[in-house]
Amino acid sequence: MMWAGRVLRAVLSGDPRGHRAQSALAQLRGILEEELEGIRGAGTWKSERVITSRQGPRIHVDGISGGILNFCANNYLGLSSHPEVIQAGLQALEEFGAGLSSVRFICGTQSIHKDLEAKIARFHQREDAILYPSCFDANAGLFEALLTPEDAVLSDELNHASIIDGIRLCKAHKYRYRHLDMADLEAKLQEAQKHRLRLVATDGAFSMDGDIAPLQEICCLASQYGALVFVDECHATGFLGATGRGTDELLGVMDQVTIINSTLGKALGGASGGYTTGPGSLVSLLRQRARPYLFSNSLPPAVVGCASKALDLLMESNAVIQSMAAKTQRFRSKMEAAGFTISGANHPICPVMLGDARLASCMADDMLKRGIFVIGFSYPVVPKGKARIRVQISAVHSEEDIDRCVEAFVEVGRLHGALP
Repeated sequence: MMWAGRVLRAVLSGDPRGHRAQSALAQLRGILEEELEGIRGAGTWKSERVITSRQGPRIHVDGISGGILNFCANNYLGLSSHPEVIQAGLQALEEFGAGLSSVRFICGTQSIHKDLEAKIARFHQREDAILYPSCFDANAGLFEALLTPEDAVLSDELNHASIIDGIRLCKAHKYRYRHLDMADLEAKLQEAQKHRLRLVATDGAFSMDGDIAPLQEICCLASQYGALVFVDECHATGFLGATGRGTDELLGVMDQVTIINSTLGKALGGASGGYTTGPGSLVSLLRQRARPYLFSNSLPPAVVGCASKALDLLMESNAVIQSMAAKTQRFRSKMEAAGFTISGANHPICPVMLGDARLASCMADDMLKRGIFVIGFSYPVVPKGKARIRVQISAVHSEEDIDRCVEAFVEVGRLHGALP
C-alpha cells in the first residue's frame, strides 16, 4: 500500500516514472486476471473451505450448519487431535517456548530436536536423521547437496512435485522413467552407467493414485546396476508395513533402501515438519550444505513435542494400523460393488476416478451438501482427463462413517450420471 501511494503521488505530480510504474502494474493485473479467468473457465479453480474446529473425522465448516464427515485429510492414524499428542505439544510449548528465532546451526537446536531426530532414525532403523520445516524442504535440500554434475538421478515420472523441484535444483544428469515401468528404469540405468553415482528416486506410495512403488524390483535393479535408492514415504510412514515403518517394510527391503524422506505432517501428528534419514555421513553433509536446513528456522517446540508423542504411540502398538487397513478395504470393496472405479492398491488413498474436471468438482460440492467433505482433483494436480475425487480413510472413521460416505457417493453419482 505504501508503494501504491508513492506511485499515485508520482502520477499526480507529473513524474514520468509514476506513469511507467502505473502502466507496469496495470499490465501485471491484466496478465494475472487473464490467467485466473482461464483457470475458472477450465473448471479447475480450487476454493479453500474454512474449517472452524479441530481436525478429525468430524469437523465444522464455515457457512455450513452441523457437523461434517471429513474424508479428505492426511490424518491417517487420527493423531492430529489425539489428547496425548496435544498434551505433549502443550508441555513442549511451556518448557521450550514458542520458537527459536534462529536456524539450527546458530542457536536453534534444542535437546528435543536432537531427541526427535534420534527417535526417527531408530524408528526407520537408520543411522541418523535431520529435521526440516517440511518434507518439501527435505526434498529441496537433498539432491542439490548430494549430487554433482558427475552423477545421475533416475526419477519416476509421477513423483511428487517436491521431488521434481528438488531434482531440478541439482546439477546431476536427469533421467525420467515411465511410471512403475521397470523395463524403462532398467534401460535408463544402463544408459546411466557412465556416471559416478546413480540414484533412483521414487515415491513409496503415490498420493494421487494410491499405488505403491515396486520396491523389490527397484532395489534388485539398483543392486544389479550399482545404484542407490531414495524413497519419499510421506504417504506411507506410520501405517504401511506391519509396524508402520513404510513401504520398505511392507515390501521387505528396509536394508536395501539407502535414503528415506518423510513427513511429520500426515500420520505423525499432522502439524508440520519433514526429515531425511539414512547414512550418518549423508546427514552430516546435509547439515553443512542443505539450503532449506541452513536458512530456515528450527521446527517450533510444540510441533516437535507432538510428533515425538505420535511416534511413541505408534511404536507402542500397531492396532491402529490394522484398524485402518480393515476400514480401507471396507470402503474400496463397497465402492467397487456400487460401480465406481477406485484407483491404486489397497491404500487408504482411494481415488474415485471420474475423468471430467467439472464432474469431479460438482460431485464434491454435492457431497458436501450431504455432509461429506471430499475434494475433486483435476489438472494440473493430475493429468488432463484423469480428474477424480480423492477419498482418504482414517483409523478414526467408524464403519458407519464409511458406509454413509459410500451411500452419499452412490446418490450423487446417479444424480450426475456417473453411475447407471
